[in-house]
Amino acid sequence: MAQQKNFLAFDCGATSGRAVLATFSSDGFKMEEVYRFPNQVLQIGDKFYWNVYSIYEHFIACLKQLRKDGIRIDSIGIDTWGVDFGCVASDGTLLGLPRAYRDPYTEGIPEKVFAIVPREELYARTGIQIMNFNSIFQLFAQKEECGAAYSNASSILFMPDLLSWLLTGKEVCEYTEASTSGMIDPRTRDFDRDLLSRLGIDPAKLGKLVQPGTVVGPLREEIARETGLGPVPVIAVAGHDTASAVAAIPAADEKFAFLSSGTWSLMGIESPVPVLSERSCELNFTNEGGIDGTTRFLKNITGMWLLEQCRKVWAAEGRTYNYAQIEAMARDNFSFTATVDPDDPRLANPADMQAAICGILTENGKPVPANDGEMISCIYHSLAVKYRSTIALLQEFAPFKIEKLHVIGGGSANATVSQLTADTIGMPVIAGPTEATAIGNIMVQAQTAGLVKDRWDMRRYIADAFKVKTYYPNK
Repeated sequence: MAQQKNFLAFDCGATSGRAVLATFSSDGFKMEEVYRFPNQVLQIGDKFYWNVYSIYEHFIACLKQLRKDGIRIDSIGIDTWGVDFGCVASDGTLLGLPRAYRDPYTEGIPEKVFAIVPREELYARTGIQIMNFNSIFQLFAQKEECGAAYSNASSILFMPDLLSWLLTGKEVCEYTEASTSGMIDPRTRDFDRDLLSRLGIDPAKLGKLVQPGTVVGPLREEIARETGLGPVPVIAVAGHDTASAVAAIPAADEKFAFLSSGTWSLMGIESPVPVLSERSCELNFTNEGGIDGTTRFLKNITGMWLLEQCRKVWAAEGRTYNYAQIEAMARDNFSFTATVDPDDPRLANPADMQAAICGILTENGKPVPANDGEMISCIYHSLAVKYRSTIALLQEFAPFKIEKLHVIGGGSANATVSQLTADTIGMPVIAGPTEATAIGNIMVQAQTAGLVKDRWDMRRYIADAFKVKTYYPNK
């Protein structure tokens, strides 16, 4: 490689964000976290927002710090969660803060939409699983509210596009992020404007879709001057965080399922075409955009949320455990194998997760955990059983034999769950990299710079640069 290249990934989550710097040189590829900042839902009255101005200020602080450290940046990419968006006026004014997906203003909205477009038709047109916070329901709710932001908007910008607009002044609509909205026809890979018009949503407010790797534009002149970095280009990467994470799977071929593991588990396959059958509608699978024209056909599963909420209960009762202790407690109580369905609605957000799990076990005539270790074992076994049933469903739709499960994200560091999953699903589990989202963000920037060709080239690069661990099922 003739010249060193430095790429900056802003990876924004619902509770925190971070900046990861990646360096490509003749010595190889290395990356490090260079900045971290908090993020949270902001409640004002009875409405919930994202403080996008705070995120922007942290972006600027990070860029200034890099300049102070003498680091040159070749490009910037931004990824975030899905579905949320901001409204921009024709004069370039941001019309208030973006509403957060946890805002209850969409309660009852899906039913109003289904009265106009039946549920089955909506799925057949968009292929997106029905969740009341989908962008289509949020926009319908804002239209019903006659809110000032939506009513006066010239443009609707999804979260990564809104943040890139703040940095560049240029508007784009990146496909993988927009694909989570419930407003796109995955066959045409464009907004279903007839659908939107039927719902009274103005399709003119939605921009022209662009694919990952599109150059949005350089930093605004005032930002380039303030930070001292100059006109660094911002790249529309795979803006949806899961799309970036899946891009970083170090797979050698297509015969895999993936599990993006954390508070929530997203399990799916990479498909060449969307799956829009009655069966996938019945099972509420979703079709979201990936890089290189692929579809992420997946299922949202409750993940380590169960354990996190139990830990809150235990902490309130004076019992706190670190991750090493939790793993040891799980191993010591692994003979406790009673399970619940992690997606049971009663486990969505109970006041006492431990009591809710015990109540479901009792109702089903199963033993109840006698201690915290047995509860951890119950949760781990419950997740593994759910993964097995979900892979079996995925195999119904996959045009190939699923031979392995790639686990990415923070949950891939959990050796106990990885081995249990391999034993339960009866196939190898390849765990890692844990930093998949930032890596995928960076790799799209590298592709734009001409350093890698396509997702398979990315994956070969990643496989060489990052260590993963394979767990084989115990026979």
